[in-house]
Amino acid sequence: MPKEFNFLSQLTGSFALAAAGNATVAMIEAAYRHHGLDWRYINCEVTPERLGDAVRGARAMGWAGFNCSLPHKVAVIEHLDGLGESAAIMRAVNCAVRRGDKYVGENTDGKGFLMSLEGVVDPRGKRIVLFGAGGAARALGVELALAGACSISVVNRSPERGAELVGVINDKTPAKAELIVWDRKYKVQPDADIVINATSIGLYPHVDGRLDVDIESLKPAMVVADVVPSPPRTNLIKDAQARGCTIVDGLGMLVNQGVISIKYWTGIDVDATVMRQKLEDIYGE
Repeated sequence: MPKEFNFLSQLTGSFALAAAGNATVAMIEAAYRHHGLDWRYINCEVTPERLGDAVRGARAMGWAGFNCSLPHKVAVIEHLDGLGESAAIMRAVNCAVRRGDKYVGENTDGKGFLMSLEGVVDPRGKRIVLFGAGGAARALGVELALAGACSISVVNRSPERGAELVGVINDKTPAKAELIVWDRKYKVQPDADIVINATSIGLYPHVDGRLDVDIESLKPAMVVADVVPSPPRTNLIKDAQARGCTIVDGLGMLVNQGVISIKYWTGIDVDATVMRQKLEDIYGE
């Protein structure tokens, strides 16, 4: 029987609402093949009412773990046996890891971004401007705060959602956060060190999307990052690069999420360059 159909092999995968994430599947399977691992990563469409069944099925089949995307990142918690530190703070999970006979929820969104960011700048003591207050922004804000960021300005259109993230950072981390209601073109303050788009603006197929930001306020000393992986060169990345800023694109975050997940599941540090090359092939970069 071919290895890909051998259920004695280790299984990992993704629980998503729609059959998406083909790039992630290709990226992780490329790493498995490169390292000669007899593992498979499969993408499963799981509706909200079947989430509990999916987790019980993963347990029954002995999966080493799984990723889960929206809208399951919060709902999955009730089906797990515990949470990692940052996942417990942000109350969101995108990676379940089998430890013994238990599934523990982790969140690799912020960790993946942090690894990418630390390749160009140490966030300790830095002033952060964070656009958005959704799931990605929540993960990034918590991880940046735990990594020692001095202050985080959450810029968001919804005051309620923005205030919720600010409250989490102020109440549960050492960092100081403030809310800025995004009701007009935002001018980045000159003392900002790191500017991050954690919204979906610019994500394919809406590639013409632009943040409502005064591009002239971006200074060469700033690091500008975007979590959008497709396309990797969003308008924000292009504009910031033209202004002389150091840039961090969304591919790095996606690759590092895969690296961290595979480490959780297998204990192996995989070659990130293999995974990035696969994504670049897919996105034509």
